[in-house]
Amino acid sequence: MTDLTAVKAAARKAAFARRKEAHSEARSALGVAHLISVLSDHKGKVMTGYMPIRTEINPLPAMAAMAAWSSIGVPYIESQGLPLKFASWRPDSDMVDGPFGAQVPAKLEFITPEVVVVPLVAFDRKGGRLGYGGGFYDRTLEGLRAQRPTLAIGYAYGAQQAEDLPLEPTDQPLDAIVTDEGVIWF
Repeated sequence: MTDLTAVKAAARKAAFARRKEAHSEARSALGVAHLISVLSDHKGKVMTGYMPIRTEINPLPAMAAMAAWSSIGVPYIESQGLPLKFASWRPDSDMVDGPFGAQVPAKLEFITPEVVVVPLVAFDRKGGRLGYGGGFYDRTLEGLRAQRPTLAIGYAYGAQQAEDLPLEPTDQPLDAIVTDEGVIWF
């Protein structure tokens, strides 16, 4: 294990503990209000959210609200080492268990987003993000941004903020963070 790997593992462990402590329906509802306010400025654009797992803040109410104006997708993992694909999602989509424990639509129709709501383990006030360690969102955002401007919005509890994140040159910066406490733009 490299020093950076150990530092990231320790940062994730601390962030998971903060997220677990912050996790609540009331805080999630506050986050949804802030997320809808940000996403509303992008009505009509193709957007993605995610199916929350464990103690992740829940974006589903915001995704459902935006589905009235926009195509919405959720991440689909084809394989380790590849970028994510995004499967078209509607509030009434039939869902099945997908890879890594997240739900995916039973009928897979892929879309390419312009706005990506990104789950995370920790974030900093400079647009840095610490994920689960698979590099999926970094590869995905790099590829999307090579094609056209793509807005990356981290979504988390405010308690997931960290002072110094162990970042690498391949880590893709976020454009904003939306939390239960408000919105931070970079």
